[in-house]
Amino acid sequence: MRAPSALILAVLTAGSACMAGVTPAAAEPAPVSSAAAVEDELLGKLTAIPGLTVVSQTRSIGYRFFVLRLTQPVDHRDPGRGTYQQRLTLLHRSADAPTVLSTGGYSLPITPRPSQTEPTRLLDANQVSVEHRFFRTSRPDPMDWKKLDIRQEADDEHRIVEALKTIYTGKWIQTGASKGGMASVYHRRFYPDDVDGVVAYVTPNDRVNPSDRAYDDFFAKVATRACRTALENVQIEALKRRKRLVPKLVRAAALDGLTFRRSLGTPDRSFELTVLDTAWVFWHYSRGTDCSEVPATAASDDEIYDWIDDLADFSFNTDQGIARYIPYYYQAASQLGWPELKFAHLRHLTRYPKLYQPNSVLPPELRPKHDPKPMLDVDRWVRKESSRMMFIYGENDPWSAERFTPSQNDSHLYVAPRIGHSANISWLSPADRAAAIATLERWAGLSDGVTVNSPTPPPLPADDMLPTRGKR
Repeated sequence: MRAPSALILAVLTAGSACMAGVTPAAAEPAPVSSAAAVEDELLGKLTAIPGLTVVSQTRSIGYRFFVLRLTQPVDHRDPGRGTYQQRLTLLHRSADAPTVLSTGGYSLPITPRPSQTEPTRLLDANQVSVEHRFFRTSRPDPMDWKKLDIRQEADDEHRIVEALKTIYTGKWIQTGASKGGMASVYHRRFYPDDVDGVVAYVTPNDRVNPSDRAYDDFFAKVATRACRTALENVQIEALKRRKRLVPKLVRAAALDGLTFRRSLGTPDRSFELTVLDTAWVFWHYSRGTDCSEVPATAASDDEIYDWIDDLADFSFNTDQGIARYIPYYYQAASQLGWPELKFAHLRHLTRYPKLYQPNSVLPPELRPKHDPKPMLDVDRWVRKESSRMMFIYGENDPWSAERFTPSQNDSHLYVAPRIGHSANISWLSPADRAAAIATLERWAGLSDGVTVNSPTPPPLPADDMLPTRGKR
């Protein structure tokens, strides 16, 4: 899955007539039979939870892995207005181990596989991974878009925690990266007693959407002047050459069956949006050592087009690419906010004012009015009232420009030097890394001498909780 950058969080398919071009998810296997549950204590406990369906299960050394569905109200304020099936996975380690709740903010893979987030690995924990409402298969029919808000998803996660705490009675830690980190913060805002601590990675806090000077300041100061200038120049050259480069996009889109009508309307608008996104995507994924790869102003049309395509992927801003992220765009436009960059160096080359915002790519009938109150409320609560929250940011990550400010109530903020959107605890300085791990273990009860009654199994593939973008 290609990741969102400045207009898209990284942090996902959506259905309905409003989202043409979405590929349906693969058919799930038949649910586990009740006869099998009778012979298996854990399976029996899972199937006994009201509304929970065990879709599939696999075993590996030291773990069991389940794909689950939980019946959720479309509207938690009015449960009688219908239900939908929310997809989640469970990595079972041991009933007496800590449990990590991983909120991805987007969709789970079509075919989930066992993996571990960083807190799961550090704590040798169980892991519950949640597909956000309205993404991929976790969507109601019909789609009532007004029910896609931060409180409804927090309510979803609260019901998941309540259900699974009947099995996992140890400490619970919530985690997420980027938009998933945002979801973990919002869950804790509304249900501060559900978990015993939160580790939120590279989590934006766009509390006053029009006041986005922090993002412009980031691009004015990040890394070296030479690298910043090279990135600005390649954007300038691309827009100067749009008469030659846009036809290349049109030809490539035709070969791949990609269109522009439903979202941005024209290939020229799609081209401009991708060029605007280039510097953001560069710092999102790259490091200062990648600056030498930026094409010079004398580079050929092919070199400039191919470099941008390899980095930011022109197909990302087609109808088919955008359709996957419609739920995110709706959330950003309605509540979450988005970076409003000035692009001063491109002022005389751009053609479409206000292009760099989520409503530019939403179908007209889905364009909501922005409500600033939810983000202001969450920001105030995190600063003043929250407790046991840890924020990990990357020094070279644009999304880390507008950060949460943790309270003084056993909460912490760490910055990984020279790292972008992939920042995590392992990238911190040795002293910060040791402090972060000690805090996490304390929240999980491991410093109290809690032990797991089974040997430590081999590690599983790492899950950084981030989708990817580009063709690298």
